[in-house]
Amino acid sequence: MSIVTTAELKAHSNLSDDEDDVLLDQKIAAAEGWCAGYIGASLVDLDPLPAGIREAILRIAADLYENREATLIGTSGSTLPFGVTDLLAPHKVWSF
Repeated sequence: MSIVTTAELKAHSNLSDDEDDVLLDQKIAAAEGWCAGYIGASLVDLDPLPAGIREAILRIAADLYENREATLIGTSGSTLPFGVTDLLAPHKVWSF
């Protein structure tokens, strides 16, 4: 079960139809998995989910939805949507 809902991602991305809901759910799951791996903690244990993590999930999921091709022509590429690691950094679990 996703922490971020399809409705939240649709509002974030200005989408109104239900045509791609299954695809959006997949992008949310991938974004949540990436964020959990980055911070080194399960997101389901964070109650309530910090706003920065929710925003990072939305940004990654929206980027995955909008950029589904392996190569983008005519644009400059980046590894993650702007600010994602900055949003997640305060929640990162460090171990030495």
